[in-house]
Amino acid sequence: MSGKLALIAGGGALPVSVAARCEAEGRPVFVIRLAGFADPHLAHYPGIDAGMAEIGKILSAMKKADCKAVCLAGTVSRPDFKTLKPDFKGATLLPGIIKAATQGDDALLRKILSVFEADGYAVEGADDILGGETLPSGALGRVQPTDEQLADLRKALYVAEKSGELDIGQGAVVCDGLVLAVEAQEGTDAMLMRVAGLPADLRGSATVRKGALGKAPKPIQDLRVDMPVMGARTIEMAAAAGLAGVGGVTGKLIVIDRASLIEAADRLGLYVWGEDR
Repeated sequence: MSGKLALIAGGGALPVSVAARCEAEGRPVFVIRLAGFADPHLAHYPGIDAGMAEIGKILSAMKKADCKAVCLAGTVSRPDFKTLKPDFKGATLLPGIIKAATQGDDALLRKILSVFEADGYAVEGADDILGGETLPSGALGRVQPTDEQLADLRKALYVAEKSGELDIGQGAVVCDGLVLAVEAQEGTDAMLMRVAGLPADLRGSATVRKGALGKAPKPIQDLRVDMPVMGARTIEMAAAAGLAGVGGVTGKLIVIDRASLIEAADRLGLYVWGEDR
């Protein structure tokens, strides 16, 4: 990793963490804040605000800023392509992007990556920039899962992986062997809110925690973008849904602010587990 980084920032904490790490390491960063998604905290970094379809504007700004690499980080909802307002470059690329989108989210991401690679930019994963801050093997924090709890997590990871093969999502919730939810376009937070709204006899509670959230990358995806992410907010929402713990595949889930995540898990009595696969 070298040279100025162009950070194309969607929503959530991940782009903020990437920008902060670049700043801490003295690496110049230029932030393209995607309109309607990027965190306001990113405004103090050099960069521009841009719409999703303003590809010409983005590429021109990256060239002018002398960027050498690009990182795509953060959550972005799939757009209604009919309402996008592309610039000239965006208009020339939009038919191919729309065609890729019909083949699934991962085909769409690969198409977008190819636009930057064609212009000579190296694509860097957020996990590499963050120094490999991915989920380690075993328990992360004070709470250890029971064999029964691990069985729920392992089934949740299996369901998430099978869902990923169909390009549906990256997460699933299982309680007492029953699949309570599978993540789709709504994202992890909304899925956990759905679980929290289920009848009490199907899930755990603050006094008797049961069930697990498992997050796994889609088998077909490019891990330089859209690797599963988990932070303290994930723990808080899993706790609100009555779950006993959360987990992912070792080395294939980005941990945002590890200290805060562990503090939340220990305080709420949830385990965090990295499963070797």
